[in-house]
Amino acid sequence: MALRFIGIDPDTGQQGSPTIWVDEVRREFVFQGLRPDTELEQQCAAFEVPGHAPGIPSHEAVVRVPFRMVAMLREACDVAERAGL
Repeated sequence: MALRFIGIDPDTGQQGSPTIWVDEVRREFVFQGLRPDTELEQQCAAFEVPGHAPGIPSHEAVVRVPFRMVAMLREACDVAERAGL
């Protein structure tokens, strides 16, 4: 796996740190985020759109990424576009 570090939540201090990477080999964004509260997770699990089954599969997770990380999300997208990902 070739992870390219993009950034850490600037307000994180020394605690858990929402983080963004780009995996150039697997062609994916990788997020470390805050776990949602039960209510949000239930709302996400109940959400239905065509072609998407309700629920959250056991191999997937819902994570929160703070708005203050928008610039890092843009940078991750720019990295993916420049690399032809």
